[in-house]
This record gives sequence, structure tokens and C-alpha cells, in this order.
Amino acid sequence: MALSHTILAVLSQQPYSGYDISKRFEEGVSCFWQASQQQIYRELSKMEGQGWVTYETVPQAGKPDKKIYSITEAGTAELCRWYAEPSEPTPIREDLLVKVLAAPYVPDGLLVQELHRRRQLHSQRLANYQTKECLYGAIPARGDIAHADLPPIEQFRYLTLRRGMRYEQDWIDWIDEVLTFLTTQEPKASG
Repeated sequence: MALSHTILAVLSQQPYSGYDISKRFEEGVSCFWQASQQQIYRELSKMEGQGWVTYETVPQAGKPDKKIYSITEAGTAELCRWYAEPSEPTPIREDLLVKVLAAPYVPDGLLVQELHRRRQLHSQRLANYQTKECLYGAIPARGDIAHADLPPIEQFRYLTLRRGMRYEQDWIDWIDEVLTFLTTQEPKASG
């Protein structure tokens, strides 16, 4: 998937400025797609060249003019073309897994320190997503697909948020598993 398809999906709801698209990424897409504001602006420029988006310039007093981007018919067609393609799992490229693989060959303690640091990062992200989940109202029982009382667009957003939460929880569980394993191991013989 390209960043452009994520932007097209965001713009399908309504027109946004580049800044607003960036905020939408932070608030609702960050659990599965990361992009900086510069990347978004760069991609919007490319997408305009392809005819997938257009913009309206809105003058602002004392500030640079704001561009409000809208998806075009060509952009909608591209989103539909991409949507119809089968999706493949994203290949894993994860430094922490390489560090676990290399653990028998490096000094003790470094991996444990890194695991605790990463666990904290994943716990913070999970807490952030759980805060966002509370915005959806009463939290359904785990295993419920979505809130039946929410409009469909919010139900689909909620589903992506739930996947992000599960992703972070899975990392926490796996790190705990590795930490438990490491506490049962004999220290490595030195030199």
C-alpha cells in the first residue's frame, strides 16, 4: 500500500487541508500507518500531478493561504482499483527480533534493558489507543466486532483502532514471554 491510498481514504470522507490530513493520521490512522507532515505534503503534490486530488486555495489573514484538498473522480477510481487488489501481509523488518536472535553472542543485560524499554513504548501506545477507544462510548465486550449504535464510518474506524490495540498488546505479551525465558536461563560463560 502506498501513502497515497491512505490519503485517498481519508479524503473520501471530506475535503481536508494538508495539516488536517496530518491530524487525521495522528488521531485515527497512526495505529496502522505512520507519515510525517512533510511526507503527506509531498505525496499530495504527486497526487495532484496524477489528477487524484485537487485543491481550493483559501486565503488566511496573516498566514499563508490554505489549500483544501478534495478527492477527484480519478482519485476515487484509483482508490477503488487499489481496493480491489488482494492485500498481502507486510514483511517484518524488526530490529528487536534481530537483537533477540543475536542474544547468545553479545553481553548479558543489554537485551533485558532493551526489552523493558520497548515494553514501556508499547504500553504507552496501548494506553493512548485505549484513551481513543473511550471516545467511542461504552466499550463493547471483547470480541464484539463494533458498536452497533455508531454510524458505519465510525464502526470501521473503531475496527482499525482495535487492530492497533491488539498489535500493541501482542508486543507486550511477547516481550513478557521473552523476559520470562531470560530469567530462567543460565548466565553465559564469559570469554
